[in-house]
Amino acid sequence: MSAGFPSATREQWRELAREVLRRSGRETDSPEQALASTTYDGITVAPLHDVSDLPERPGLPGLAPYAPGGRGLGGPWEVRQRHEVADPEAVLTDLENGVDSLWLAVAPEELPRVLDRVRTGWISITLDAGDRTREAADALLSLAARRGVPSSSLRGCLGADPLSRRAPVESGLAGMAELARRCARDLPGMRAVVVDATAYHEAGGGDAEELGCSIATGLAYLRALTGHGLGVREAFGQVEFRYAATADQFATIAKLRAARVLWARVAEVCGGPPGQFQHAVTSAAMMTRRDPWTNMLRTTLACFAAGVGGADAVTVRPFDDALGLPDGFSRRIARNTSTLLVEEGQVARVTDPAAGSWYVERLTADLAEKAWEWFQEIEEAGGMAAALASGLVRARIARTGESRARDIARRKAPIVGVSQFPDLSEKAPTLAHAPRPPAGALPSVRQAQEFEDLRDRAEALPVRPKVFLAAVGPVGEHAARVSFAAGLFQAGGVETVTSSPATDPAVIAKEFAASGGAVACLCSSDALYAEHASAVAHALRKAGAVRVWLAGKGRYDGVDGNLYAGCDVMDVLRRTLADLEVDV
Repeated sequence: MSAGFPSATREQWRELAREVLRRSGRETDSPEQALASTTYDGITVAPLHDVSDLPERPGLPGLAPYAPGGRGLGGPWEVRQRHEVADPEAVLTDLENGVDSLWLAVAPEELPRVLDRVRTGWISITLDAGDRTREAADALLSLAARRGVPSSSLRGCLGADPLSRRAPVESGLAGMAELARRCARDLPGMRAVVVDATAYHEAGGGDAEELGCSIATGLAYLRALTGHGLGVREAFGQVEFRYAATADQFATIAKLRAARVLWARVAEVCGGPPGQFQHAVTSAAMMTRRDPWTNMLRTTLACFAAGVGGADAVTVRPFDDALGLPDGFSRRIARNTSTLLVEEGQVARVTDPAAGSWYVERLTADLAEKAWEWFQEIEEAGGMAAALASGLVRARIARTGESRARDIARRKAPIVGVSQFPDLSEKAPTLAHAPRPPAGALPSVRQAQEFEDLRDRAEALPVRPKVFLAAVGPVGEHAARVSFAAGLFQAGGVETVTSSPATDPAVIAKEFAASGGAVACLCSSDALYAEHASAVAHALRKAGAVRVWLAGKGRYDGVDGNLYAGCDVMDVLRRTLADLEVDV
C-alpha cells in the first residue's frame, strides 16, 4: 500500500510535533513526553508507537501467551445474559433471540420456575447465588436429574467465589472445593469456581489492580482445590475469570490479553494448562442514570473490545441497568449488540485481531508487568485472603478511586450526558427497582453518581435553580464562554439565563435583578474582562448577587471564583447550589 511513498521517520514526526506544540505555546525538546498520558496504573502511554515498541516475545495469534480460551482459533463468544429476577418469559425471549448462555442471579428455589421451559442440556448456565451457591448448584443438578438430562451435557459455571462474597475463608474454600470435586468427577462441562474481578473494577480500581487481584484470587483458589484433593490440571479446569469491559476499547483489549499472559505464567510455574476462560461483563461503574440511552454506545464499545480481546463469554448490560430492572426493549438492545458484532461486524471471525498492533502489544506488556507487581505485593502480604482482611486491597483501590474521582470532578474524564452535554429536558424511563446485590468485600461505585446526586437534589425543588450568565460585549466575544458556563452549571441540574449582550454594568445588573437569581457568572473575552469585569461584578453585587463567578482564569475585584477547563466542577456546583439554598 505504501509503495512509491518515502518512508517516514520518528525524527520527522518529532519535528512536526515540536512545531505544532510551539504554535500552541508549548516549547519542548521532547514531544513524546509532552504528549504522553499516564493511566491510573502508572503506565505511560506514548503518543506514537513503532516496531521498536513491540515486546521481545509478542506471541502469535492463536498461540500462547495470547491464545483465546474456550473460543479456540476464532469463533463466536457466548452471548451470556444476566437475569436477577425469576422471569421465565424474559429468559425464553432471550434464548429465542440470540442468547445462548444464561447468568442467573436468582434464589435457588426459583431456578425450577425460571428454567421451566428451558432445555438445560442445550445451553450454558452460570449461577450467581452468593452465600447460597451450594443450594443453587443442588437445585440445578436436581432439576437436570429429574428431567433425565445427562450430567455430561450440562455446561457453565456453578459460581463459587468465596473471597469476593466475604464468606468465612476456611469454610468457604472447603465448600468451593467440594463443588469442584463434584464437577471434576461427574460434570465435565461445568466449572465450579469463578474469580469475579469486576468487584475490584467497580470499587474504583485500575486495570492492573483488577488483573493483579484476579490472579492472586485464582492462585488462592488453586491452592485450596489442590489442598482438598484435586489434581493440578483438574484444579485449573475448574476456574473461570470474570472481567469488566469498558468503553475504553484499547484498555479493555489489552487487559484481556494481559490476563491470559499472567495466568499462563502461573500455569507454567504450577504445571497446569495455560488457557484462561474469560467472561467479560460491560462495566457497571461506567453506566449512567442520566441520559441512559448514551449507555448503548458505551456498551457497544465495551462489547467490541471484549470480543477483540478474546473473551469467551460476553454479558452486555441493558442500557437502563442503573435505573432498575430492564424492560423488554433494553434486553433486546443488549443481546443484539453481541449479535450485530458477531453476525454483521464479523468481529469473531479473526483470532486476536489486535496482534501485531504496536500500541496494543506495548500496552498489553506494560499492563501485565504492572499487574504482576501488584500480584507479588499481595502474595508478600500473605495471599488474597490476608490482603483483603488487612485492608491492603481496599486502601490501594481507594487511592486509585480517589484519583479517578478527581478527574471526573474536573471533567478531565468527562461523562457524556452527565458532566458533559447534559440534557435538562430528558425524560428517563421509569423501571421497577432491581434487587440489591449482596454486600461484597469492597464498595461498589458508579462514576457518574456524584454528579447525578447533585442534579437530583436540584430537580427535587418546586422550581429549578437558576444562574444568570452576564454576556459582556458582542456575541463574538462571549459566545464560547456562555456555552461553556451553561454546560457546566447544567451538569448540576441548574438552569442558566443569559443576558442580552451589553457592557453597561447598570443594564446587566437590571436584567439580573429581573431574573430573580442569586448567582451570576461573567462571560466574555480576556480583553473585555480587563475593561469591564470589575465594574459589572460590583453592579451585580449591588443588585443582590450572593456570588459572582467568571468564565476564564483572570482575577478581578468583585469576582469570587473562576470557571475554566480543568477547574473542580463538583466544587463549583456544590457552592452554587448551596448559594441557591439547595441542600447538598
